[in-house]
Amino acid sequence: MKAMILAAGLGTRLKPFTDFHPKALAMVNGKSLLQRNIEYLQAFGINEVVVNVHHFADQIIEAVEVNNGWGSKIFISDETAEVLETGGGVLYAANFFEKEENWLVMNADILTNLDIDKLIAADKVLSEGVENYIATLAVTNRVSSRNLLFTTEGNLIGWRNNSSREEKWAASTIESNHAGNNYIAKAFSGIQILHHCFYSTINLTGKFSLIDAYLQLASKNTIGFFDHSDDVLLDVGKPEQIEKAAGLFK
Repeated sequence: MKAMILAAGLGTRLKPFTDFHPKALAMVNGKSLLQRNIEYLQAFGINEVVVNVHHFADQIIEAVEVNNGWGSKIFISDETAEVLETGGGVLYAANFFEKEENWLVMNADILTNLDIDKLIAADKVLSEGVENYIATLAVTNRVSSRNLLFTTEGNLIGWRNNSSREEKWAASTIESNHAGNNYIAKAFSGIQILHHCFYSTINLTGKFSLIDAYLQLASKNTIGFFDHSDDVLLDVGKPEQIEKAAGLFK
């Protein structure tokens, strides 16, 4: 399996570090987030990784070259002209995955001990015999400012911002009046396994988020989840999380 690490974001929550560096190079116990996640993927036999870059792209490219990809084969998806967000970034890297049936995508600022083999196994079970199965999203039951909403059968139907109360629903959900309260709320872990039909069914272009893409596709396709609430998961998106990460990841 191949993977993509999303590292092109501006990382505004991690200021002042990101005023001078990309968030993917934030250090935790002497290793950058990027290095840690490349080595994390290696532990599960994933040694070919595409990394998208935009904010201080040259620093990420240099770090990869100087460290010989930390032992992995690293490809750069260059978004220096315009940051394309998560969905646009995955779409822009389509050529890298053109021969793959499925692959893993994760955010650069996520640290976890999630067993990827278990995620892959769950994805295989969930997608077996299901036409146009798009993705399996890693989720937990943690408290979060935003939640993904799934049917009781485990299919994505919506998204909710718990602070602003904004909600987004798959079109079919609205049309069939299934929104209501008949859903399971989960916190997205920023890790997913995507299937090749993502590219053949998506009709968004340019800059867009993976969540918006999923909600568009969920109207006529299936997107499931894998709950790994018992695992360690840390979003290293703010300065105070660096210290917390240092205590959890040696």
